[in-house]
Amino acid sequence: MRGKLWVSAVAVAGILICVRGTGQAQDKEKAAAKKIAIRAGRLIDGKRETALVNALILVEGDRIVSVSAGGAAPAGVEVIDLSKATVLPGFVDTHTHLLLNGDITAEDYDVQLLKQSIPYRAILSARNARIALEHGFTTMRDLETEGAMYADVDIKNAIANGEVPGPRMQVATRAMTPTGMYPLLGYSWELQVPKGVQYVDGVEGARKAVREQVMYGADWIKYYSDRRYHFEADGVLHSMVNFTDEEAKAIVDETHRLGKKAAAHAIGSDGIAAALRAGVDTIEHGDGLTDALIDETVRKGVYWVPTIAVGAYVAPGRGGNWTKMVDLEKVAFQKALKKNVKIALGTDAGGFDWKEVNQAKEFEYYVNYGMTPMQAIRAGTVVPAELLGWSDKMGTVEAGKWADLVAVSGDPLKDITELERVKFVMKGGAVFKNDVH
Repeated sequence: MRGKLWVSAVAVAGILICVRGTGQAQDKEKAAAKKIAIRAGRLIDGKRETALVNALILVEGDRIVSVSAGGAAPAGVEVIDLSKATVLPGFVDTHTHLLLNGDITAEDYDVQLLKQSIPYRAILSARNARIALEHGFTTMRDLETEGAMYADVDIKNAIANGEVPGPRMQVATRAMTPTGMYPLLGYSWELQVPKGVQYVDGVEGARKAVREQVMYGADWIKYYSDRRYHFEADGVLHSMVNFTDEEAKAIVDETHRLGKKAAAHAIGSDGIAAALRAGVDTIEHGDGLTDALIDETVRKGVYWVPTIAVGAYVAPGRGGNWTKMVDLEKVAFQKALKKNVKIALGTDAGGFDWKEVNQAKEFEYYVNYGMTPMQAIRAGTVVPAELLGWSDKMGTVEAGKWADLVAVSGDPLKDITELERVKFVMKGGAVFKNDVH
């Protein structure tokens, strides 16, 4: 009975969201049939080391047809004049939580799971998706619903069907930990409180959980490799590992067997090491990366998603070791950069309120930590496209790719903070924002 009620509630939420989006979907279909010529004053295409000046981008439907230096737009084609702007590929955030709206303290988290229904949170997530799109993020990987079951799959589908505006999505649904190792915790045993994850125990339990999540629409499987981060006499950030090696390996093996990829929340060195042993595809956060672990990450071709902005945002409110962890991650980032770790931009948006922080702040941290502006831009476009398995469709501005484009007024190669002031957004050939004057 509870399952039926939950499905009905989500259905109601979907109706509420979709009523507003139907007209937008129709407009998008009309836009998709258009031929558009975009005149870019500067084009950072994700391939060249420098910007292409006075570029002409031809778009037909949802794809880029051609990119050229100069040239005239074909007769009868709609022209979008961005000749005073810099055009780039749409941004990609590989670590978000659309169904969460701030998570500095335990109380912030508990209130959302205890006092907000899943339908209400789904409605807010549609708002968050639009905020992300307007900030230039045309693609996102959402790494768990934090107790909202499989609502991320519904959001992904609503966006894909044109019912609500938002980025293209890959989603991880519920995430996994062993029993008792993730909030909500500390309540009376007489109360059945919501859980932020799916509890998973044992090798067979792990395989079954992966199958279940994939059945309900998971593109990725995420699990929590560790918790309880602390420093020891060696100066290394350590952690308590959640799963046994056999359980973690079962999660990853089953994920790969079903043609999906695995992401591990791993902050301390122990959790990172365990995740690498299990064979994950991405390390999330990774504050405690040591020289040896960085070398292992490179050797195995694993992507690192550092989520720097969220750490800096929550550290003052959380206290304890969090400020020191932020400083430690800067050192790890600089070492990883020198050793050519594949660093993909991810913000952990939802850990901060979507209305308070622009996800593009992450670019600024990367430059401050040692990347060139071009490296930072690629970390938020080209590298995530590889991570998501969509390099043939996105990440660069070239013929055959999706027409996912953003524009800013200034030159982000001189001032990376320009990416926090996006003026134009096109996704799949449809213009969602144009404030270029």
